[in-house]
Amino acid sequence: MIEILNETQLGHARATGALVGDILRELRERSTVGVNLLDIDAWARELIVRAGATSCYVDYAPSFGDGPFGHHICTAVNDAVLHGMPHDYALRSGDLLTLDLAITRNGVAADAAISFTVGPSHPARDAALIDVTERALAAGIEAARPGNRIGDISSAIGGVLTGAGYAVNTEFGGHGIGSVMHGDPHVPNIGRPGRGYRLRPGLLLALEPWVMDDTDILVTDPDGWTLRSSTGCRTAHTEHTVAITEGAAEILTLPR
Repeated sequence: MIEILNETQLGHARATGALVGDILRELRERSTVGVNLLDIDAWARELIVRAGATSCYVDYAPSFGDGPFGHHICTAVNDAVLHGMPHDYALRSGDLLTLDLAITRNGVAADAAISFTVGPSHPARDAALIDVTERALAAGIEAARPGNRIGDISSAIGGVLTGAGYAVNTEFGGHGIGSVMHGDPHVPNIGRPGRGYRLRPGLLLALEPWVMDDTDILVTDPDGWTLRSSTGCRTAHTEHTVAITEGAAEILTLPR
């Protein structure tokens, strides 16, 4: 079902989105060399609970995962790109880390992800991966206007990714969001303009370009959740929740 939020719900969405942005910013600052992924998960839980919110992940058990996720944030390192399950791993200088956070408060969810390198090392290929996902996200947000269609967003995102020479995986992409984290419509990271659902004010979308450096094939870890590049190459993932308005889309998950 595709949800169209009313003004009260949009107000809650703005507050939830800002909280997601604030938490991700704080976790990024804390994610230094030597920090354990399980510490990041514990900090996320503390910040979520303190704000009176609920993680969308702890009890999440979709068909593509192995039982309830059981953690409060996704932490994907280097060749991991999606659904990274926190585990006993201490961050090293030069690691490429993605933090993906979705929470619910006052009945409305928001979802965002950031990728960054840990420590002072910033390899050029990693920087290019991160940059292309950020540029693709900006292009998708620009296309997220009333009267346009989902295909216009997908085409804008995919045009940036493929234009930079990256292959695009279509198994996972963006999605509608509202009372639940993952809802309709699905927003692939590549597509044809003029196709799909027509955008209306009040629709919330989580747009999330992600790429792998030299492949579009995913493999699943033994944990049943973490998705990695099949070749072991580096990956990046950037995401915002946006609201369709009468004009330009409103980005909800920016930190305050």
